[in-house]
Amino acid sequence: MKLSSCVTSLRCLPFFCIVLAVGFAGLSSAADNNNSVCHLFILSGQSNMAGLRPEESFIPDVEEAFGKDHVLVVKDALGGQPIRRWYTDWKAADGSRPELTGDLYQRLMEKVQEVTVGKEIQTVTFIWMQGERDAKEEHGDVYKKSLEGLLKQLSSDLKRDDINVVIGRLSDFDMEDKKYHHWTLIREQQSAFVQDGPRRILVDTDDLNDGVNRRGKEIRDDLHYSAPGYVELGRRFAKEAIQLIQSSNGLSREQ
Repeated sequence: MKLSSCVTSLRCLPFFCIVLAVGFAGLSSAADNNNSVCHLFILSGQSNMAGLRPEESFIPDVEEAFGKDHVLVVKDALGGQPIRRWYTDWKAADGSRPELTGDLYQRLMEKVQEVTVGKEIQTVTFIWMQGERDAKEEHGDVYKKSLEGLLKQLSSDLKRDDINVVIGRLSDFDMEDKKYHHWTLIREQQSAFVQDGPRRILVDTDDLNDGVNRRGKEIRDDLHYSAPGYVELGRRFAKEAIQLIQSSNGLSREQ
């Protein structure tokens, strides 16, 4: 090779490297942006939500549907709690209200804010498993109103009017209302809530409270679910959430 050719090649090399670097940077940026687009799943409620282990069945299913890099799951639940600990404007049927409302909702939203920093949220799905305590305290008359208020509260804070909602209906634990006098009323209110709005679906749990629980005890029509029942609950939540997202947004399984 002639010396002049070598000099010319060396002079061109830095520019060529710059072009490559810019190109790769662009590809990396596009990949980063693509990975930042996520489907957010918010799981909350009382004991039967607390008993759910999302990593067993829920997370694997939604990750298979949308891709691991496109799924964010936030769960915060506490056993034995009424809906007023999430709904800040909760009032009893007689108009009275407790001093403390919405504290568990605040805790939940702090977790949501933490995991969504820097992420572009494509869809939000709220998954709710609660109502046992309200049935016990006989607040069934205001339960649907409370659910509507909780959804409005969440929509306002997240600045979205397209939140998908999956409700786990109370099981067949007390269908004669002997122990929890508003049990069947809460079930009816949950169903009415789902029927009265878009992007809402109900999950049946009547067959999840029979069998052997995690302590190895045989149960039947129990307040809580069996060990396999919790696994199945996660699958059902995932199935309905995926269906709501895909049908509402025209999404395919490949993102």
